[in-house]
Amino acid sequence: MTLAEETADDWWEVEALYDLCFAPGRSALSSYRLRDNVDPIAPLCLTARDPDGVLAGGVRNWPVRVGDALTVLLGPIAVHPTRQGEGLAALLMWQCIDTARGAGWDRIMLVGDAPYYGRFGFARLDGVTMPPPTNPARVLGLALKDGAWDGVTGPVTALHD
Repeated sequence: MTLAEETADDWWEVEALYDLCFAPGRSALSSYRLRDNVDPIAPLCLTARDPDGVLAGGVRNWPVRVGDALTVLLGPIAVHPTRQGEGLAALLMWQCIDTARGAGWDRIMLVGDAPYYGRFGFARLDGVTMPPPTNPARVLGLALKDGAWDGVTGPVTALHD
């Protein structure tokens, strides 16, 4: 697999992958309101392509605020159904984490299953509130620097230019 930063030419192909992998109406989820009219963090938007150039997976990341703290909101992340079980999601996750850390980001959050994302170091964020109707048990965070989540609480809000 080749990982690369998503380009403008990749956008609709990645969107089609998300449509294939997620339920209809995915854009109605509250996390999408945090992405409306906000540019994703380009170096953290990745594609995974096989040797023939076929899109096998993708991930996007967005800037948000938790209270006053600038934070990466990871997702969506998807792997084509024919490529699931090959470790591509983990490859994309580790690359996002490493790239975010290298770019100086302090923290990453996502909405997901704690048992799955726990293997990457994500844990439940108490005191961090996503827009409703998000289940608080699914709001997870990872500190990219020691203590990066210490004292960081409050609502998650969109970061508009």
